[in-house]
Amino acid sequence: MYKIKHSATLTAMLLTICASAQTTYLHCGKLIDCTDNRLKTEMTIVVEGTRIAAVQKGYAKAPAGTAVIDLRSKTVMPGLMDMHVHLEGEISPKSYEEKFRLNPSDVAYQAEVFGKKTLLAGFTTVRDLGGTGVNVSLRNAINAGLVDGPRIFTCEKSIATTGGHADPTNGVRKDMMGDPGPAEGVINSPEEAWEAVRQRYKNGADLIKITATGGVLSVAASGMNPQFREEEIAAVVAAAKDYGMTVAAHCHGEEGMFRAVKMGVTSIEHGTFMTDEIMDLMKKNGTYYVPTISAGRFVAEKSKQEGYFPAVVAMKAAMIGPQIQATFTKAYKAGVKIAFGTDAGVSQHGENAWEFVFMTEGGMSPMEAIQSSTVTSAALIGKSTDLGTIEKGKLADIVAVDGNPLEDIKAMLKVKFVMKEGKVYKNE
Repeated sequence: MYKIKHSATLTAMLLTICASAQTTYLHCGKLIDCTDNRLKTEMTIVVEGTRIAAVQKGYAKAPAGTAVIDLRSKTVMPGLMDMHVHLEGEISPKSYEEKFRLNPSDVAYQAEVFGKKTLLAGFTTVRDLGGTGVNVSLRNAINAGLVDGPRIFTCEKSIATTGGHADPTNGVRKDMMGDPGPAEGVINSPEEAWEAVRQRYKNGADLIKITATGGVLSVAASGMNPQFREEEIAAVVAAAKDYGMTVAAHCHGEEGMFRAVKMGVTSIEHGTFMTDEIMDLMKKNGTYYVPTISAGRFVAEKSKQEGYFPAVVAMKAAMIGPQIQATFTKAYKAGVKIAFGTDAGVSQHGENAWEFVFMTEGGMSPMEAIQSSTVTSAALIGKSTDLGTIEKGKLADIVAVDGNPLEDIKAMLKVKFVMKEGKVYKNE
């Protein structure tokens, strides 16, 4: 027989047991469970600990002492997912000087704020597609319960080529530029590609991101040109596969995008000048498309504001930004798999739900847009067993909005209730 010597130990054990066994009944007026295309009414979700124990028709009577949350005037759905965010920062006219002025601790504090904004907007899971490594620490702090935020899958630092989009020394004066290599996420050969992927794994990344073409916000002339050779992309994909990671590819221009899809990346981000040939290849390979219409619209608007961006960036923003929504429409009509992503950090954190509005403007039905942020996103990150639908056994990631988003998609902007893994973070 074992004897517990300290009452504090016994108390902690009892609290842990009680927390894990806590049961909550959610009475849902309308329910989009994403298991099908139907809107259900007058439903009850039973949550036990971190998971969904049952989904029942009607407003089930809860046992005495069980918590009941009244969502009968709301539309309830699975926790939303954004497959392209950058939680470490938010674009502003000061962004280009801040990388010289802010310490990692400064970045960490603002990242925590942006993470909480994202969670309270209803996004319980995100992919963070590039930062300094603070994003790994933020993920760990959230997982440990130290701060509030979404569940994060992060690439840590994007992999670039010398002078390419995500080379951290672009635009830096020559005596400070140095020669970043695989440790810093810059490669120029298949061998260095393997080294860079392994370094990302060592640094705690969940997935890999490459910048297969030029980009808008880097201080470099082209936002379009291909920036990896096919053999370099193939090496990244092969190395990532060895380490159980997927590969996201930032792409605007046609040639670099074609190379990325051909060599087997998991998802194309932005995809601005995607062609019919590329769409056909994406369908054949099962490649996902993450459009980020929000970012395109944001940079296009800000390019008109004198001084908001450096001149070389403003020129690219004016050309590339307005094209993304039209490309989304073409890809949707062509039947490409589309997962929800905003590029928040370019657009503003906490405003992620505007992407639903832009997607429906581009031709998607409200239900399809919601499913892109739930079922499809869960599949993209390989977490369909735990996330993406409201059904027995899934993690209890649940949000609720005012109104009916199937009738007015702007209801997605009015998130009133957020639960992640059975814990309530917002209940208005």
